[in-house]
Amino acid sequence: MNLMYEKQIQVTEKHIDLNNHVNNVQYVHWVEEIAAEHWDILKQQTEYADDVWMLLDHHIRYKKQVYLNDIITVRTYPISPEGAKQPRKVEFYCNDQLVVDSSTLWVLFDPETKKIKRLESDWLENF
Repeated sequence: MNLMYEKQIQVTEKHIDLNNHVNNVQYVHWVEEIAAEHWDILKQQTEYADDVWMLLDHHIRYKKQVYLNDIITVRTYPISPEGAKQPRKVEFYCNDQLVVDSSTLWVLFDPETKKIKRLESDWLENF
């Protein structure tokens, strides 16, 4: 299975800031949104279906501006785990150009025990 998930978003007025381009905070929202969508697709194939991901660390680089009515292609995929931390990339493209690049670290959280779960280093290979 390909671990990349992709979707398109058309920029609307609600995404635009006072500088007439997509608000930087909107990208952070999209990073969380696409990660959650991707997990919803994958989780039933794991033993972690009842667990949730919590964002631990987030780095984002804004490379180009995106404007009203532009179409953004958002791609996300997990990277090999680092102990209890699960890195994830989220990339935003407009007209086939990388406009925003995000790297995040997540931890898997058991909502019943309120504890972080440590994943096996090869858990992604099961897909």
